[in-house]
Amino acid sequence: MITRRKLLATASFGAIAIAAGGRQASAMMKMEPPWVWQMKHGVVSPVRKDPEPTKDELKKYPRCPYCGMSRAMWSHTRHLIQYDDGTAEGTCSIRCVAVAFALNLDRGPKKIWVGDAGSDAKIKPLVEVEKATYVLDPNKMGTMTRRRKWAYADAEKARATGAKTVTFDEALQAAYEDLGRDTAMVRQRRAEKRAHMMKKMQKMKMMKGMAK
Repeated sequence: MITRRKLLATASFGAIAIAAGGRQASAMMKMEPPWVWQMKHGVVSPVRKDPEPTKDELKKYPRCPYCGMSRAMWSHTRHLIQYDDGTAEGTCSIRCVAVAFALNLDRGPKKIWVGDAGSDAKIKPLVEVEKATYVLDPNKMGTMTRRRKWAYADAEKARATGAKTVTFDEALQAAYEDLGRDTAMVRQRRAEKRAHMMKKMQKMKMMKGMAK
């Protein structure tokens, strides 16, 4: 059992998504925006009992309950948490794991998995966090944060990035440290995206009106 209750005491809220390109960006445009999804489902969805969380996990946990992002789209940074009371939930990143732990103070993490960023598969396979090597790279954007925190099943691939390698606990601590700094950025980015979508919708309505 993983003992990390001392890490569940503090957190602030916020999120920042990295820019997605090519097919990933196209897929994102077709998806329901995270903030729209959250308006329907709430900021936090209740955890549920799940004795086999890794079985069909993307079907059971398609969206991150703390930011609304697609876990399949961000499979390289997604996490899956099984608590000691038999409940489970999936997040898009270690950033949202930090938020989950802060809110679930009376649930201890029993087991945690993370997507293997070093895999060539489209949907990255899960690996237990104790067996993964995380990298902290302040020079590259990560999912929901300015400082990348990716995990690799192969330690050699992690070291080959040239970034600092750390354990899950150290990466989680870094996620807590970054939460406050990232909050203002995500608020601004989401506001900009909403404004852009509104302008696009208004333009489309105007064009339809002119066509009549």
